[in-house]
Amino acid sequence: MTTNDWLKLAVNKLKKAGIGTARLDALVLLEDASGKDRAWLLAYPEFELAKLQTEKLNKLIARRASHEPLAQIRGKTEFYGREFIINKHVLEPRPESETMIDLLKQLNLKASAIVDVGTGSGALAITAKLEIQGVKVLATDIDEKCLGVAKKNASRLSVRIEFYHGNLLAALPGKALASAIILCNLPYVPDNFTINPAAMNEPRIAIFGGSDGLDVYRKLFRQINKLRVKPKFILTESMPPQHQELTKIAGTSGYHLTETDDFIQLFTH
Repeated sequence: MTTNDWLKLAVNKLKKAGIGTARLDALVLLEDASGKDRAWLLAYPEFELAKLQTEKLNKLIARRASHEPLAQIRGKTEFYGREFIINKHVLEPRPESETMIDLLKQLNLKASAIVDVGTGSGALAITAKLEIQGVKVLATDIDEKCLGVAKKNASRLSVRIEFYHGNLLAALPGKALASAIILCNLPYVPDNFTINPAAMNEPRIAIFGGSDGLDVYRKLFRQINKLRVKPKFILTESMPPQHQELTKIAGTSGYHLTETDDFIQLFTH
């Protein structure tokens, strides 16, 4: 079967399954399986796929047609221009979260450390370490399987991160938070919110945050409120309609909103 013939069949199957990015997804999987880039594949539509390649691709397309996330099928995704390992235990980092790194870099401050709370795949912690020279980075997660993925990503990208297993800040030594900048991409989707079928295949604990989506943030700020020395800056991610309530939650710990950019908020103490 030629790549062109396979593409037509694959795209048709994905469209029938309601996949809005059918052609793009099929091309990405074809690139992975053939070892050829997209430009080459489109330039040589008559290229013959081996039988084993076709069988493998058909299995991958069947998984995507069942709305399994493309990143989970591929076992990887891109964040801030770098490749990260992804599996069923971690939430795929979203493009919106890249804005948190942009704002972090704009702060241009000498912090004692950056702490990524609820690190998941480690994308934020690792990117912060690579983008800001000389800074110490710590990361926490309540799920040891997530930490396993994050450690693999840190190793692959040759960065040193201190990982801690625990609930939000609870696992960290107290002194680690003095003069630190906190990054928080915590679960913020309300429990009754309808998410797309692909997201339903991702870990619910990393997505849903209670009736209004902000329960985990409330817990975080309660922990921060007990600290003798509070972090000066906290960066959060949530849906824009939640920003007003999240600002109130942060205000109970003495933080005020400094900047908002789409899904990201910067709070200052």
